Amino acid sequence: MSVSKSATDVAIEPCPSSPTEELEVESKDERTISSLDVLIQGVALFSDGYNVQIMGYMTTILKKLYPKALTSSIKTRLSNSILIGEVVGMLLFGFCIDKYGRRFGVIATTLFLVLGITLATASHGATATGMFWMMIISRGIAGVGAGGEYAVCTAQALEAADGGSRLQKKRGLLTAISTNCAIILGFVSSSIVSLIVLAAYHGKASDGVWRICFGIGILLPLTIFFFRMRLLDSKQYQKHAIKKNYPYKLALRMYWRPLLACCTAWFLYDFIVYPFNFLAPVLVKGFSSNQTMLQSIGWSALVNAFALPGALLGSLLVDPLGRKETYALGWAIVSVFGFIIGGAMLRLHSVFPLFVVLYGLFQSFLSVGPGNNNFLVSSESFPTPIRGHFLGLAAAVGKAGAAIGTTVFSKVYDSYEDQHKGQQVIFLIGSAISIVGTLVVWFGLPHYSPELETEDARVQAAMEAEGYATEVEVRNKTQEQS
Repeated sequence: MSVSKSATDVAIEPCPSSPTEELEVESKDERTISSLDVLIQGVALFSDGYNVQIMGYMTTILKKLYPKALTSSIKTRLSNSILIGEVVGMLLFGFCIDKYGRRFGVIATTLFLVLGITLATASHGATATGMFWMMIISRGIAGVGAGGEYAVCTAQALEAADGGSRLQKKRGLLTAISTNCAIILGFVSSSIVSLIVLAAYHGKASDGVWRICFGIGILLPLTIFFFRMRLLDSKQYQKHAIKKNYPYKLALRMYWRPLLACCTAWFLYDFIVYPFNFLAPVLVKGFSSNQTMLQSIGWSALVNAFALPGALLGSLLVDPLGRKETYALGWAIVSVFGFIIGGAMLRLHSVFPLFVVLYGLFQSFLSVGPGNNNFLVSSESFPTPIRGHFLGLAAAVGKAGAAIGTTVFSKVYDSYEDQHKGQQVIFLIGSAISIVGTLVVWFGLPHYSPELETEDARVQAAMEAEGYATEVEVRNKTQEQS
């Protein structure tokens, strides 16, 4: 006679966690790591923004200290030296991070940046002119590192923000915040630091002011370097990297149009934004000959601070409104404000606060549209294996525009004996260029893919059709043989 087991006789084993639950935990961990990666890239670009912009404020101090030595040509070289260095860094490290990895770029760019800033802080010479030349060369070295960071941080931030469907929906927001927003926050921070240090010297020009302000720029790159060293290359890079036999002809054939549009749009943006940032202290001082250095730097800091809310607004728009649409909208509104300021400049002379507000809105919408989308579109438009190459090229062309624009706008402004006439002309020129930028963006840029893998798969298929042995194909054959 069989005896059935009672309920108490049955061994109840604990139910293992389901694969779905394990995937959810893993997914949360991956999202946390990816979000942290994006944040760290943003901090790195924040430090670059600080180190680039600080020169604009220190020029006011140096002009007081060395009025004869700081000629217009030396002043232009001081502003352009870091831009020229950035062009070299963008091209050099755009290539290196595709071939050797994003992590390699982190190490090399930090070394250049810290070395250059240290030398600039310690600048000296037998004459004031000799000191300025040491400063010019040193900031050029720092520019190589800062320019490389554009390619390194943008590519890594974009690829990290593509990790999973949840992050992909906010990829535009995350990338914009960690690139343009971070750089602008660095711009704003440089003005705050300048005001605090100058106030500590009771508003009087001193060598200590510019040396301290330069030196502070060393701290952030060194602080985050150890965190960045712990981060790995993105999964997208590890999957699709090409170590040799780059398909340059194929890439240019497939992507010449977005490359041309990205380069042109970034050139036009930097042609405007850098001169207007650099000339901000001069423009606001032109309304009064009695402004102190603190007042001049303070007003220009307020004007440049308007760019930050614009960058944040643009970050919120890029995902729901679209990249191209936000890009073109920002350009169009900039042209409107520029024509208003240029047309009403003589009347605005008697209403200085209104000029500051309009000038600030002009700066703000430069960030809403082209400021954010230069980084985002120039990285999303190209596949992972060549992202660094084309992103670095577009950014380098932009910085060439910054150097040319700073020279052109400075000469145009200085060519007018009447300061207000000079101000009027440069705003009208800026507005005309903004209209061109709107047309370039609207007719030249493609719509983006929701997933980076889409474009990567497309270029991989094209390479295989052309007879290239892709890294993915090599790995698959190796696995089959083993």
